Amino acid sequence: MKYFHSVTLNEDKCKGCINCVKRCPTEAIRVKQGKAHIIAERCIDCGECIRVCPNHAKRAIYDHLDELKKYRYTVASPAPALYGQFNNLNDIDYILAGLLELGFDDIFEVAKAAELVSEITRKKMQKNDFSKPLISTACPAVVRMIKVRFPELMNHLLEVNAPVEVAAKIARKQAVEKTGYKPEEIGIFFISPCPAKVTAAKNPIGTREITIDGVLAISDIYKHLLSVMGKIKNPPSMQSCGLTGISWSYTGGEATALLRSKYLAADSIENVIQILESIEDEKLTDLDFVELGACPSGCVGGCLTMENPFIARTKVRQLRKYLPVAGGKLSDYGLEENSFDWDEKEDSAPIMVLDTDRKKAMEKIIEIQRIESILPGIDCAACGSPSCHAFAEDVAAGNAKEADCVFVMRNKLKNIMENLTE
Repeated sequence: MKYFHSVTLNEDKCKGCINCVKRCPTEAIRVKQGKAHIIAERCIDCGECIRVCPNHAKRAIYDHLDELKKYRYTVASPAPALYGQFNNLNDIDYILAGLLELGFDDIFEVAKAAELVSEITRKKMQKNDFSKPLISTACPAVVRMIKVRFPELMNHLLEVNAPVEVAAKIARKQAVEKTGYKPEEIGIFFISPCPAKVTAAKNPIGTREITIDGVLAISDIYKHLLSVMGKIKNPPSMQSCGLTGISWSYTGGEATALLRSKYLAADSIENVIQILESIEDEKLTDLDFVELGACPSGCVGGCLTMENPFIARTKVRQLRKYLPVAGGKLSDYGLEENSFDWDEKEDSAPIMVLDTDRKKAMEKIIEIQRIESILPGIDCAACGSPSCHAFAEDVAAGNAKEADCVFVMRNKLKNIMENLTE
C-alpha cells in the first residue's frame, strides 16, 4: 500500500525560504531551484512546516462536509481539542447539537474512546511485562518519528489502537445495530486537530483495516459550527464522556489517567526528540509510561485548530468541572482488555541507513566525511539542505553537488582568480 501524506506543498506560493528546512525534525525538506521539496520517506506529517511557513505554501489535505452525501448514515467523531475552540462555552452539548445541524446523524466522541484506552493501558501495565518506559501511540507523528528516526524503540510502543480508531470501530458497530444498514453505507468522520491524524486515517497504525471514512479539520468545521451554534437554545443532552477523556486534548491528560506516579509527559517536536534520545540512551528506565505529543500543549496546539493552544487548554480545563470522572468503561460495551490490540506489528523505516550493503555504506561514510571537511560547518542552509552534514549526505547520495555550497563555490572562484593573477 502506497503511503499517504497529508502535508503537501503549493509551489506557486513557495518563495524558497529555508524556514521549513531548518525546522523539520526529520530533515525531510530541501530547497532546489528556489522551491521546497518534501522527501516523502522522511516526512512524519507533524505539520511543523505548515506552522512556520510565512507564505502558507505548506498545507494539509483533508475532507469537507460534501463527503457526507456519499453515505446513508453519518457519524461525527470529534476530537476533544474541538471543545477548547469556542468562547463563552459551558456546555459541550451545544457543539454536539451543532454537528447534527451540519448534517451528521449521530455523534461518538473520541474522548469516550480515550477513556477506554486509558482503562486498557492500566490493565496492561498491571501485568508489568513491558519494556520500560512504555510509549504512548496516541500521537501518530510520534509513532512515525520512532519508526524513521528511533527504530530501536519500536518495542517500547503501546500496541493498542489510538482513541480515534477505537471510536470509529465502536461507532460503526452501534450505527449498524441502530439502522440495519450495511457497514459500508455508514460514514465515520473524524474531526481532527492535526495533519498527522489525517495521515493515520489513511495509513492505520497497527492494522491494515481502514475504519475512518473521512477526516475533517477543526479549522474548517469551526466556521460552520459558529453559524449554527448561535441559533441553538436548548440542546439535547448528548455529551457522555468524563473529565478523563477530554483531558487527553492537552499534555499530561493521558498519563495522569493511568493513576501512576512514574510517568513523563512532554510536547513540541524538539522536546519529543530529546526525550526519545534519553530513552534510547537508557536514561529513563525508572519510568513506567511516557506520553509524547508533537504539537505544543498537546492536541489543542495542532496546526488545524483555531485557538491559541494555551487558551484552548484553559477552556477545556474549565469545561472539566461540569463532568464526572469518566463516562464509561469497557464492560459497558461488552469489550475486553485485548479488544483493540494491534493485529499487525509495525515495521521500522529507518532513514539513517546509508546503504544495505555494509561495504557501500562504509564508502559513503568516508565520502561524507571528506565532503564535510571542506564545508564551513555553520549550517546556514543556503544550499537548500538543513545542515552541512545533511548536505554532505546529499552530495554522497548524488542528490546535490559540492558547488551548491556558496562557500565551496567562493573558494573555487578565489582559487581561479589567484591562478589567473599568477
